[in-house]
Amino acid sequence: MRILSLVAHPRESSFCHAISGRVRNALSDAGHDVVHHDLYSEGFDPCLKAEEAYTIGDTFEAALSRGEDPVVRQHRSDIAAADGLLIVHPNWWGKPPAILSGWMDRVLVPGVAYRLSTADGLPEGLLAIRTALVLNTSDTPAQREEEQLGDPLESIWGRCVLPYCGVKAYRRHVFRPVVGSSDEQRGDWLAEAEAIGAMVFQSDR
Repeated sequence: MRILSLVAHPRESSFCHAISGRVRNALSDAGHDVVHHDLYSEGFDPCLKAEEAYTIGDTFEAALSRGEDPVVRQHRSDIAAADGLLIVHPNWWGKPPAILSGWMDRVLVPGVAYRLSTADGLPEGLLAIRTALVLNTSDTPAQREEEQLGDPLESIWGRCVLPYCGVKAYRRHVFRPVVGSSDEQRGDWLAEAEAIGAMVFQSDR
């Protein structure tokens, strides 16, 4: 598979980076073609530009040409060419980091990720991605996340963004609590992340 990988954490020493690296290396060793973007290290600009703020219609070629940012054009091309998606990010305030939210604003646009015939119509998902895997880190206990907060990240990825863009299958897994975890625990989590990645993407080949 051609897998687009994204990691969104400002510290390269973060556990998010460790997870991403472990899974990517295993996927590459398994023969997958992994295209990786570290949004912070690349300095991705998350601010949507006026000329990019449109919702109805557009062809893929027109979507690539909107704006003058070659980085955004590359990201749009990369996700359009992918049939697998790996995203690793922390749970911050029940949402992805701002840089990843801005990536969604600027990359998952009409003509690339979806198409609307009218502003209030149902979307036609355009992505060829068959399988997406989202791995999160968090310090919120699972019971509180679900019972008190409603697991907003699940709503964002599993019910809003990925289905809207036509992604066929999706899995999300959370490693928690990261703060105070031992080296042994983190080692077990890394092995678990690698196993999940192998299972999710192997089953789709």
